[in-house]
Amino acid sequence: MDMQSRIRQLFLASIEAKQQAMEVITPHIAQASEIMVHALLNEGKILTCGNGGSAGDAQHFSSELLNRFERERPSLPAMALTTDSSTLTSIANDYSYNEVFSKQIRALGQPGDVLLAISTSGNSANIIQAIQAAHDREMVVIALTGRDGGGMASLLLPEDVEIRVPGSSTARIQEVHMLAIHCLCDLIDNHLFGSEE
Repeated sequence: MDMQSRIRQLFLASIEAKQQAMEVITPHIAQASEIMVHALLNEGKILTCGNGGSAGDAQHFSSELLNRFERERPSLPAMALTTDSSTLTSIANDYSYNEVFSKQIRALGQPGDVLLAISTSGNSANIIQAIQAAHDREMVVIALTGRDGGGMASLLLPEDVEIRVPGSSTARIQEVHMLAIHCLCDLIDNHLFGSEE
């Protein structure tokens, strides 16, 4: 197969993954946006975490909220727990990599805050511990997962929301995660600041 055909095949696979996910995750994205809006209106903040590409997604979401998404508006309180290399490496070195997010959540999380926890497999040990810490701090959890939801799915409480992307390809799941993140940003802005005509 030539390179251009392969590229087209990847585009089509991404489009198909998004079409399949749209039917499944639309109500969960809407529910998650309502939870985030409620937290922001009540002086809560959104903490985010993930590993690898999911760490990039966590940072992408928090930057869109803290800075701006598609319009001029006040900054919104969001923070990625993936960015402080001194904190991450000291926790990993002194305790365990599994605690790099949970220790931060226990220090920074408050009742009424939201944790956006991202893992394509749903099985990342440090994300699972982050969810447990968030629950201990009386935070609501929004879980962005894939496949069968992994260990994360079984930890979620009735007030939490799982946005689980169907499919098994990590790349396709991550592509849908990015679209879900942009949907959340759009819905939050729309709810808090009105529709842009």
